[in-house]
Parts: sequence; C-alpha cells; structure tokens
Amino acid sequence: MSTATSTIRLLLVDDHSLFRRGLAALLADEPGLEVVAQAGDAGEAQRCAQQLQPDLILLDNHLPGVRGVDAIPGLREVAPKVRIIVLTVSEDGDDLAAALRAGASGYLLKTVEREDLVSSLRRAMRGESVVSPEMTEKLIAAFRSAAAQPAAAPEAEEAAPDDEPLTPRELDTLREIAHGASNKEIARKLGIAETTVKIHVQRILRKLNLSSRVQAAVYASERGIG
Repeated sequence: MSTATSTIRLLLVDDHSLFRRGLAALLADEPGLEVVAQAGDAGEAQRCAQQLQPDLILLDNHLPGVRGVDAIPGLREVAPKVRIIVLTVSEDGDDLAAALRAGASGYLLKTVEREDLVSSLRRAMRGESVVSPEMTEKLIAAFRSAAAQPAAAPEAEEAAPDDEPLTPRELDTLREIAHGASNKEIARKLGIAETTVKIHVQRILRKLNLSSRVQAAVYASERGIG
C-alpha cells in the first residue's frame, strides 16, 4: 500500500458481475479506497493479482469450478504481500476455518453493512483478522474440532510461560477477543485507549506464543476464558 497516499488498492473477485459493479460503486465513494480491477473467476483473479499487485482482494467463496478458499494459495503465491478477505454468503464453519488456514485476513458475510465492511478493510490492512460476528462461534467450533485431530497444529494449545502470566487487564482483553470484538470495541468496553488495547494484544500473542487473534480466540475458548 502506498505510504504517500495511503490508498488501499482493491481487486474484487465474484462471478456475479452485477454484485461486483454494485460493490465497486459502493466503495468508490469511500476516500482512500480504489478498486483497480474486477474478476469473475479464480484464473482471471490470479492474472490480475500478478499484474497489478493489489493491496487487498475481496474474494467470493463460490466461483466457477473452484471454491474461493481453494484459490487463496495461488493468489498469495503471485501476490505475496496481498491481504485477502473472503466475502461470501457461506456460513459454513469449515469454509471459514479453511480460509483462515490458507492465509486469509478475514471472512465476512455479504450481509455486512457498508460501514462495517469499510472498517474491516482498513483493519485488515493494519494486520488485524476480521470475521463477521455471526461466525465467531463457528470459528471457535471449527478450530476445536481441528485441535482434536492428531495432525492439529500445536501452537494454539501452548500454555503461557509460568514466569510471564497474563495480567488481569490482558485476560479481560483476551475474553473480548474470544467474543470477536475489534480493538475499538474492546477499548470502549474496558474504558481504555485503543492504542492501549493494541499493546495488550501484542503482549498476549507474545506471552502465549501465538501469531494471530484467531489463535488467541481459540486458545481462550479451549480454556474456558470467555
């Protein structure tokens, strides 16, 4: 993303041209957002991503011949710095988990309100994971199921070091993360500055040896922190 203009360059991927055009028109009114291309299938999306190197891809999960979540690795291969948000009607927890495992920065339902969508785009570019609130419980359930399998990744199950426990305020923050709250929502709930919440989140991830808010939410759920 250009530091001079701070404009987020977007690639829209959806097989319904009417939806793409409507979404492009909606986002065109937002300062700092620019739709640089649209694609109707995974192949076209990959070509556009390789040529244009967008900052962020909004990706439908139902594409001709392939699921959007299955297209994520190819898109990240040709555009390593891109962030991808799945924007879909699918409320399937397995699709959600697969998208995040593949490297998506978020998973939003198409019922999302305009202001929430725009906020999510900006949050994703700041490195946050964005998931529709309606999907939070399904996310936790999906990762719980995965953790029960022998091949589950161990990182979300590691306990915090005994000599560096979470502080009471960090535990409060972790509970809110488990509920799917954004930094701004956590700040409002706890009565602290948003910058302070960011510091708490960074410390939580470091202490628990986790790499994302998603893993933190799973960690909290598995241990009854919520």
